[in-house]
Amino acid sequence: MTRLILTVAAVLGFVSPASAEMEFSFYTGWQTAPHSRVSGDYPGGGSYNALMGWDGKSFENPPYYGIRGTWWRTERLGFGVEFTHAKVYARDAEKTALGFSDMEFTDGHNVLTVNAMYRWPDQWGNITPYVGGGLGVAIPHVDVIHPASGSTTFGYQVTGPAARLTAGMSYPLSDRFSIFGEYQFTYSNNEAELDGGGSLKTEIKTNALNFGLSLNF
Repeated sequence: MTRLILTVAAVLGFVSPASAEMEFSFYTGWQTAPHSRVSGDYPGGGSYNALMGWDGKSFENPPYYGIRGTWWRTERLGFGVEFTHAKVYARDAEKTALGFSDMEFTDGHNVLTVNAMYRWPDQWGNITPYVGGGLGVAIPHVDVIHPASGSTTFGYQVTGPAARLTAGMSYPLSDRFSIFGEYQFTYSNNEAELDGGGSLKTEIKTNALNFGLSLNF
C-alpha cells in the first residue's frame, strides 16, 4: 500500500508543470457489492460454479477508502491516477455450500486505474459537478481456505483488468481545500490462483457513496 501511494505521488510530481492545477483527494464511504458467479478448480481436483453473495462491511477494520490524484490540464479536463481499497466478503451459506471456510478480498479488493476527469466549474454557485472514468488492474488480497484439501491462500495477486466510473460534486472550503461527495462504480474481472493448484474466477462489481477532502495546489 505504501509503495502504491509513493508511486502515485512520483507520477504526479513528474508530470506536473508549474502552471497546472493539481488535486489530491482522499475519501471513504459506504461500499457494497452485488452477487456474482464464482467458478474454478478445487485444489486437489474437481471444479465448482455457483452464484455468490458478497458483503462490503465498509466500516469494519480494515475500512473502505480511496485516494486520487488529478492533474487538471485545463479548467475542465484532467487526468490522473486512483487507488481504491474496497472489500468483499463471501456470505457464509454460499461459501460453505461450495466447501470453503473462507473466501474474501478484504485487505482489500484493490483497484488501481488511470483516469480521465471532466468538471463544470461554478455550475451552481460554488458547487462544481464532475464525472470521470478509468481503466486499470485489480490487485486484491486473496484470502481463501478450502479445508478438504488443506489449501490456504493468503496474499496479494494481480487478478485482471478493472474499470471505474465516477460522478460527484465538490465545494470549496478555501483556496486550497474542498469537500466532495460522489457515486462510484468499479468493475473487475478476476482470476486468482489458489494454493495447491486450484483457481477462482469471478467478476466483482462495487457501488459506493463516497465523501472526502481534496487538497489543491
